[in-house]
Order: sequence, then structure tokens, then C-alpha cells
Amino acid sequence: MPVLTYEQLTFLNSYSIVTEEPKNPLFTLENIHKEFFLKDFLKLMMEITQASTEAAAISHFSCRYGLFVATQFYFLTAYDEIWDGKLEDVRYFHVHEYGMDTLGTYITPTDFRYVEDNERQYVISKILYQAHQIIVQLRQTTSISPLTLWENIFGYMLWNYNVLLQNPLLADRAFEDIEILEDTKVWQRFSNKSWFYEYTKGKNPMELVNSPVRKSCCFTKDIPKLNACTYCPIK
Repeated sequence: MPVLTYEQLTFLNSYSIVTEEPKNPLFTLENIHKEFFLKDFLKLMMEITQASTEAAAISHFSCRYGLFVATQFYFLTAYDEIWDGKLEDVRYFHVHEYGMDTLGTYITPTDFRYVEDNERQYVISKILYQAHQIIVQLRQTTSISPLTLWENIFGYMLWNYNVLLQNPLLADRAFEDIEILEDTKVWQRFSNKSWFYEYTKGKNPMELVNSPVRKSCCFTKDIPKLNACTYCPIK
């Protein structure tokens, strides 16, 4: 079990992820897998975001969940580590951030582990499948495209890979992980295509990071104090 460094903790905090247990957690990632919880979950997200549509509220949560997924892939490339705890140990709590109400994420700091080279593809596949399961549940709450939810996650991943590729010590490993993500093999548990390749079209993240990449709207325009994305595809 690796001990988190100051650098790693700082990175997690920059993605609104903390390792000090919140006093009043609202729900866990495990709760979202419970059918009976989904109605209350939608109501909670509407109250927190004050969104004008249900799709916007659920899309916003997927962005917060996307922060967690993106850090998983960042840690895998940068440190050969992932967080490998239980879903009930991913806890969401209320925070006021950049002038708006949203969710922070707590994860247990003792559940990080090293990843061996021979299990790398399996680990990536597992992270993607866990994200797929959450997306399936989110789509039960309201009418929203899976493309929107995946692109909300990929946006953070694209930025992280852009940063990692600029580091000579990590660029090769970043390219290896990107190649795995763009291959259909790690998606086969639930898809016959790579959703990540559909997003990047195989282009270098450094080329894409300041370009219009999304094909779907993330609905931030429907949440008070947020504006439409610079490259909103429906403008």
C-alpha cells in the first residue's frame, strides 16, 4: 500500500477529491447502484445544482464523477497506482466551489495500490466498466445520452493526457495508456467500439485540448452561474 505524497494529495484536491472524511456525506457511489435510491438522487441533484432540467443536473453529477475517473487514469500513468477501494468508500458531500453549490468527493487514502505491467489492460478495462455501470444507472433517472456522460468524463482525461505528454519522463507511458484506451479490447465487456477513440479519432490530446472535440452538449448552460462551454456543439 503506497503512502500518498504531498504532490499526489495536491492533485487530488485540485479535482475536489479529499482524503479526510467529511462530517456529513450525502451518499456513496454504491448508493447509485441501488434502484430505490435513484429517485431521491435525482431530487438531490436538482436541489444542489438548481438546474432548469433534470438532464443538466445528472450531467453535472457525471462531471463530478468524471473527476474521480480522470484521476484514476492520471495516477495510473504518472505513478503506476490506482485507487482500489469499495464503492461505499467513495462518498459525496456538499461543497460551495467557485461561487456555486456542488459535490466534493471523499476516497479512503489507504486503498491505493501499485499496478503491475501485466495487469494494466485489465485495470483499465475495470475502470471503464465501473464507469459504464454508473452511466447505466444515471440514464435511469432521466433522458440523457450516454455520449454526453462519456464525454463529460473524457474532457478531464484529455486535459490530463495533454499535461502528461508534455513530461518527457511520462510521455511514453501516457501514449501506451492512450493506445489501450483507443483499442476496442478493453471495452469489450459492454461495447463493440472504443468510446474514447470515437472521442479523439486517434489524434494527439495535445492537438485536441484547445479545439472543439465534443459532439454532445453537457448542459452547463442550464445551471445557474455556469455558462455554455466555449466549444459547445449546439451553438
